[in-house]
Amino acid sequence: MSIPRSLLAVIALFSLTLATPLSADELLARADARIPTPGAYSGADIPTISEVVVRKGERRLYLMDGDAVVSSYRISLGDNPEGHKLYEGDERTPEGNYTLDWRNAESDFYKSIHISYPSERDRELASAWGLDPGGSIMIHGLPNDAGDMAFAYAGLDWTDGCIAVTNEEMDEIWELVSNGTPISILP
Repeated sequence: MSIPRSLLAVIALFSLTLATPLSADELLARADARIPTPGAYSGADIPTISEVVVRKGERRLYLMDGDAVVSSYRISLGDNPEGHKLYEGDERTPEGNYTLDWRNAESDFYKSIHISYPSERDRELASAWGLDPGGSIMIHGLPNDAGDMAFAYAGLDWTDGCIAVTNEEMDEIWELVSNGTPISILP
């Protein structure tokens, strides 16, 4: 596995600072008790997720039960995060309303849930430019071979257009979100 330059910069920066003992989600949960930490659900306490909302500019993914935020996660996006995905290889994360329609426990990343991109409109837009809209846009965890370098992905946009979270967060999303759940990806 080759390590992207942006990850090498984070590794160098990390070596100059002390690591905090709490994850970003744990710190956020302490600051706002309404947002539970990953792994906080068990048994009968499992909430119903009616929608997933992604706010690209905030780098946040929200699991919603109606208007209530059930859980919130820091996300990583494509290397070219601003704007709607236009074609395969542009490294953008799409914007719009889609469905989480299937999942893969054996993907190249730690679990993945497929986003129904491209829509018919996405295909029309790409076709008008003579381009392929691409596909295989997922919510997923870290690369399976991240190993000891997992910490270096935090806070970076490193995917090819997918939405990435930590493996622990992916376990929780995997458990809480059903196939067929709508997802809104906002700028």
